[in-house]
Amino acid sequence: MASPGDPLVAVPPADPLVRVRDLTVRFSRNGRDVHAVRGVDLDVAPGEIVGLVGESGSGKSVLGLSLLGLLAGSPAPRVSGSAVVCGVDMVTASAEERRLLRREHLGAVFQDPMTSLNPTMPVGRQVAEAAGTREEAIRLLTAVGVPDPERRYASYPHQLSGGLRQRVMIAMAIAGNPSLVVADEPTTALDVSVQAQVIELIRHLRDTTGASFVFITHDLGVAAQIADRICVLYGGRLAELGTAADVLERPSHPYTIGLLRSRLTMTSDRTRPLRTLPGEPPDPRAHPPGCAFAPRCDRVTDACHEALPVAVPAPTHPGVAACVNLDAPAAAASAPVDPWGKVSITLAHYGTPHEPALVMTDVSKTFVLGRGRKKKTLHALNGVDLAVAQGEAVALVGESGSGKSTVLRIVAGLTEADRGSVAVGGGGRPQIVFQDAGASMTPWRTVGQLIDERLRAEVASATDRRDRMQETLSLVGLPAEVADAKPRQLSGGQRQRAALARAIVVPPALLLCDEPTSALDVSLAANALNLIGRLRRELGMSVLFVTHDLAAARLVADRVAVMYLGRIVETGPAAELATSPTHPYTAALLAAVPEPGRSTAPLEGEPANPLFPPGGCAFHPRCPRATDRCRTEAPVTVTSAVDATRAVACHHPLEA
Repeated sequence: MASPGDPLVAVPPADPLVRVRDLTVRFSRNGRDVHAVRGVDLDVAPGEIVGLVGESGSGKSVLGLSLLGLLAGSPAPRVSGSAVVCGVDMVTASAEERRLLRREHLGAVFQDPMTSLNPTMPVGRQVAEAAGTREEAIRLLTAVGVPDPERRYASYPHQLSGGLRQRVMIAMAIAGNPSLVVADEPTTALDVSVQAQVIELIRHLRDTTGASFVFITHDLGVAAQIADRICVLYGGRLAELGTAADVLERPSHPYTIGLLRSRLTMTSDRTRPLRTLPGEPPDPRAHPPGCAFAPRCDRVTDACHEALPVAVPAPTHPGVAACVNLDAPAAAASAPVDPWGKVSITLAHYGTPHEPALVMTDVSKTFVLGRGRKKKTLHALNGVDLAVAQGEAVALVGESGSGKSTVLRIVAGLTEADRGSVAVGGGGRPQIVFQDAGASMTPWRTVGQLIDERLRAEVASATDRRDRMQETLSLVGLPAEVADAKPRQLSGGQRQRAALARAIVVPPALLLCDEPTSALDVSLAANALNLIGRLRRELGMSVLFVTHDLAAARLVADRVAVMYLGRIVETGPAAELATSPTHPYTAALLAAVPEPGRSTAPLEGEPANPLFPPGGCAFHPRCPRATDRCRTEAPVTVTSAVDATRAVACHHPLEA
């Protein structure tokens, strides 16, 4: 480990703004110690953006909260080492010293702005509380790109899109001209277009204000777009540290290499399962002896179990890595295999072989908001036509508010359409897996009880139901003992797999997936996508997959349908749409996908308000090809004369 006074890697010639040395944070939960951070060293230079990367439980958020002096718990966490921020050690400073430092020099942006903003207060007043005056609040809202800030000043959080709420949070974070901003997963679960806008905004703020940023993310593509240096954490310890280009292009640590292999990209091989990291992240209550990554590592030796590895110069770049076998060759790459064996669950009756799994014709849906004179009509869907063949996977892609989830809810029977028809093929009711699996599970019931609910109508014998349950849990990669656990006792990845087990224990003809991987770590997301693909292949299910991740859509789907403001604007084979879009909106979404080594092109503007949809083509206010015709005449969907699987609704389509 580096000596206490030396930076770990080369930083700009200035005293570090942040200097963390041997930081350790332990919490006490139910009489057991939780080792969240275990001896981390890190410097952040003035004006630098450092990305903290790693799976859930790696210590990223706890390290960020330590820098902010916001660690909380009952009993209070035990903290040792040092975390000097702007000359103040946040470990030894008094509560008043930490509060003063936060007010004068620090800012924070958290993952979910809805949990950070006061729902009963207009967002402008909340910014003004931090900025001091209404005029300064409007200036900040303008600076972070909030359109029509005078009007938005009086809006409440629920009246803003996710991207606008995140911009309001950033405005509050920079209100006091902070020296350091800690951004904890600020782009997770955002649309690719909004994500690109937030990344561009943070870079712009760093360049114009000189503030440093600690940017916490589990997405290496996002880290590549924004960070000057990347710090990879695992099991509460530093695994690798270096410039973004070095870490992403020439990684040294086996964990970093595994994360990069697991990452889904627009060039991932669609013909085989994604490579994934084996096993699960370590339990912070009982870390294994020696290197925490040893149980999942392809270079493991006896020395890995004997002592904690220290950071040493990386052999592939000028940074550092903490591994005793950095020079050892990795295990020979082999074709990825499905990790859970073959499926033996018997299929339900699916009707005639050629019967479509789903046919939606001219489906429209509106919602009435408010009462009396304040009543408004929100147009969620406008004439949607969609078909899913038996055994086919179709992905619905688009920004928040485009109507994707409304389509799923109508197909699942949770919402009724105002107009049009929905025909679901035989094989029982469609089953849906939601984005937040924890919120969709009854918290006081065990996973086994939740799965058993679906089995009771199909299997009379309790013994047979138990056997089927254990078989299904094994199928999704969960041990049998998970049946006795409640949702809160499981990790995010385990909850998502438990939700899949409940949906398929009686295999449906049509599986509906609503953003099932958007908030998962890269390896867990890859596992989930592999599992969905294998279940579809071996059970013969059809899949309707809602996502804002075009890379996931390309991998899991045969066809992609792109939605904008309640309409399907383009459909086509997934592989073709990813390389040759014809609608300008599809092209803009693809340009916003974060990829290492490629700059993103943020889509300008916000999606149109479905309460006040524009005339003509709904996309024309944001479209670089818009003409007077686009502003007055809505385009009709035209099927390609060359390929009947491709269709586009645009007056001026791009050449495919």
